[in-house]
Amino acid sequence: MFTVPGTVRTPRLTLLPLRAAHAEEMADVLGDPALHAFIGGRPLGPDELRSRYERLVAGSPDPGEVWANWVVRLDVAGRLTGTVQATVTADGDGRLTAEIAWVVGTGWQRRGIATEAAQGLVSALAAAGVDRFVAHVHPEHRASAAVAAAAGLTPTDRLQDGEIRWESG
Repeated sequence: MFTVPGTVRTPRLTLLPLRAAHAEEMADVLGDPALHAFIGGRPLGPDELRSRYERLVAGSPDPGEVWANWVVRLDVAGRLTGTVQATVTADGDGRLTAEIAWVVGTGWQRRGIATEAAQGLVSALAAAGVDRFVAHVHPEHRASAAVAAAAGLTPTDRLQDGEIRWESG
């Protein structure tokens, strides 16, 4: 159906395929409770995050969808700064849709990292055959709305779980 791209490079970032071994560093990156104001949940410790990453790396139990997850490394700093992800499905005509998401740790925000990572993700997935992109953004999260727009998505009038559905294609 779909082959997940491996490492993705952008001018300043490297998107590395997620591994359970990333949990220790990512627990620190994602550890600020304020980060969860729009995405919900709470910060996970290294062990909880490792378990979650192991499940993600194992892949979707649904044969009709592919999970693709990367950590985002800011190359100049040599540090992980966030994650990007996609759930890829095919419609009845074989067109591929990727539901995408991004999270950048609060200490790394306002540097264009989420925008560059989302653009790199969309570009790599499009090159791999994805036809359409979808994201869900909290209506008050202006920074994520700007990332979605920069990645080529436009808002729709549909809400899902209180978030605005953005689409391309």
